Amino acid sequence: MTSRPRSTHRRTEYAWLITGPLALCAVLVCLLLGLMADPALGRLPVTLLLTVAMAAAAVPTINVVIRRQAFLVFPTEIPLVVALFALPPLSVVLAYTVASLVIQLRRKLLPVKLWFNVAGAAAATSLATLVYTVLREKPGDVGPGTWGVLLAAISVHAVVQLAAMAGVFTVVQSWQAGRELIRAGGPPMLLGVVINLSIGLLIIISLDSTQWAILIFAGLAVAFALVYHSYAQFLRQHRTLSEMYELTKAITESGSDGNLIDALLVRIRSLMQAESATLWVPAQGRHPEVLLTAQEGKPGLLDSTPTPAELREAALVRQETVAVSHRLGGDSALREVLEPTKVKDVIVVPLRSGKAVIGTLEVANRLGDTNSFGTPDVTVFETVAAHAAVALENSRLVDRLRHDAYHDGLTKLPNRRRILGALAEAVRIRAPGEVVALLLFDVDRLRQVNESLGHAAGDKVLVEVADRLRGCAPSAALVGRVGGDEFLVTLRLESVEAAVELAGQLREQIRDEMAFDALTLDVDTAVGVVVHPDHGSDAATLLQRVDAAAAVAKSVPGSVQLYSPTLESRSLRRLGLAGDLRTAFDDGELEVYYQPKVTLRDRRLVGVECLARWEHPTQGAVTPEDFVAVAEHTGQLDRLTEFVLREGLRRSRDWALGGHALAVAVNLSARTLIDPHFPDRVRELLNEYDVPAQLLTLEITEAGVLDGTDRPIPTLRRLRDLGVRLSVDDFGTGNSSLAHLRRLPVNEVKVDRSFVQGMATDPGDLAIVNAVVTLSQQFGLAVVAEGVESELTLELLQDIGCEIGQGFLFSRPLPYERLEAWFGAQVDPETISNSELPRLRVVP
Repeated sequence: MTSRPRSTHRRTEYAWLITGPLALCAVLVCLLLGLMADPALGRLPVTLLLTVAMAAAAVPTINVVIRRQAFLVFPTEIPLVVALFALPPLSVVLAYTVASLVIQLRRKLLPVKLWFNVAGAAAATSLATLVYTVLREKPGDVGPGTWGVLLAAISVHAVVQLAAMAGVFTVVQSWQAGRELIRAGGPPMLLGVVINLSIGLLIIISLDSTQWAILIFAGLAVAFALVYHSYAQFLRQHRTLSEMYELTKAITESGSDGNLIDALLVRIRSLMQAESATLWVPAQGRHPEVLLTAQEGKPGLLDSTPTPAELREAALVRQETVAVSHRLGGDSALREVLEPTKVKDVIVVPLRSGKAVIGTLEVANRLGDTNSFGTPDVTVFETVAAHAAVALENSRLVDRLRHDAYHDGLTKLPNRRRILGALAEAVRIRAPGEVVALLLFDVDRLRQVNESLGHAAGDKVLVEVADRLRGCAPSAALVGRVGGDEFLVTLRLESVEAAVELAGQLREQIRDEMAFDALTLDVDTAVGVVVHPDHGSDAATLLQRVDAAAAVAKSVPGSVQLYSPTLESRSLRRLGLAGDLRTAFDDGELEVYYQPKVTLRDRRLVGVECLARWEHPTQGAVTPEDFVAVAEHTGQLDRLTEFVLREGLRRSRDWALGGHALAVAVNLSARTLIDPHFPDRVRELLNEYDVPAQLLTLEITEAGVLDGTDRPIPTLRRLRDLGVRLSVDDFGTGNSSLAHLRRLPVNEVKVDRSFVQGMATDPGDLAIVNAVVTLSQQFGLAVVAEGVESELTLELLQDIGCEIGQGFLFSRPLPYERLEAWFGAQVDPETISNSELPRLRVVP
């Protein structure tokens, strides 16, 4: 038996309770054999030869690990069968015991384990020899009777050894461990007895016929050793590949549910047959240090490791693998560091992200005292570490994206999305007798600061206001930034009056002077206040109404304004537009504008986005947000959508007839996606205007396509089957991720303008756009950047590989006549052909 020592020395010493009786049994049986047999010893040359054979037979082994204990199964019963037949009884016991002692000394076991193995071998061999001596009928006979006697003897030998190991497992660990050993080792033991006995009998029968048969068996032994070596190597490779596949599968399945590190370390420990596997990622930026260990026999992950920190730091500094064991050697200084610990061998591999090292992965203590890590293990572990580094870096990227999607890059406060989510949750769980307050702080005169001192000064003002507001707000409040100069505070209070009072107190506490070099600025805010349930039943309504209250408060600098229905002039205006919209359809007041979409590398025009515009006879230009909302609430949304589709397809047909086929994109409302008749209507319009389906792109907002249900999926699939391209508009403004888009039949992602416009000044926005572009391209999705308004933004988008963009840098949305004039002025004439898209000329 070979095993790793348990951490509790006293439990290991209990093995003497089994070793003592085994040794006493061996001595008593040997005395009995000495009295029974004549001669009891003899044939010294043959004894020496079989002793060597028994020691050599212990080289090919099968290693079985059970509960941190490793035991080896040897084919040593083959020479034992020959010894029982050919040697006197005590010579058999002496040969097997000496061979066992040599093998255990070679393995450098602890004394308690060495003498247990020797005592077990002596006891089992002496009892087997006693059975053979008592039952054999005629010495030298090789008939079936001798076969049965040898079978009984070898079976006794195997049963005694298995019982001894089960006994020591019971006293050292538990009776469950002993029972598990018997259940796991019993069937292989019986099979081994039959095979070893059969081979031993073949050797006996052959040698009985001619002594020269020993040459044949010697050749077979050499061939067996070579075949066994190849077979064992094949089994190791097969097991390694299987474990690698399971590891990759576990990483893939665990990445989305947050259990990546658990699955990673447990699988790595199993793959490397190690006592522990540890992940270490040093602190970096806002990410804290990570030190987690999967330990054999202990559930969950530990926040400590048995290996010294010097090993991990050496791997991190050297940026190379550190391996320390008696087989691998290793740096002498690191071996000295390892000596005081209970770690016998360790491999530490740096985790790489590109050229940088982000942490280390390590395994320690190969299970089994006779086992240790070798060069092949280092190679396998380095491959595992490469997979782990990619998985961890992707996980951290997703975490960063999630964090950046819910936090403001400048102030690090929660952004609008995060505030809205928290507000909705607070509304849902509000207790009776309390209100959910929402306070909006609008910083006064920030525009003047930007114009006079620069945007850097304006950013300092915002950061200072954020710090002050965060410092003086109640601990139960959530503070966030929702716009350029707007901050929100939400919390639960006892009354409306308490909310207004708190707003006034916070405004006073953040209005202290702020120094900029030689200048001193007065920072003041206007505050709007709303509460649930008095002013709204959902987060969106509350945010809309607190914005209206803050706008009124800003007209009187330094005031606090509680919302009242009289502030809802915009809602009243929308109500007045409801009747006018129907007339606008009939009188042709609605018009479609077109905004070009171009390739960013060579500025080729690839299509246009169709945008509805309404010039009201008395109120002037009506914003799309207003009349689309009116259309949704008055049942005219389908008519509006069809109007834009018809205009876009008609212009696309006209351009195609003129030799310049251009794709058109039309925005859809989330309500349209749940209309089962809409795909049929799109097919009819495509046939009516004879426009290929691939020239039509339908854009759906992120919230519309990922609304938490599967309702839009059937409509999207039917549209895709028509050949229509589908695009997710304003990506990044919702709570979804690109992983969710993989299950949707979409072709394109449009990055929201808020991220694109902030790329040049906000590293967080740049990182988000870069990540979206990279991951989208890996998923086979096209990426369109909205809101390209400067050459610097264009260059940044080109650098990260974004292919298509639209924005004021190229053109504002234009009516058809002005678009034609713009198109003629911008296009290089020599690039116009039926087989090539028009290329826009660079205009200073």
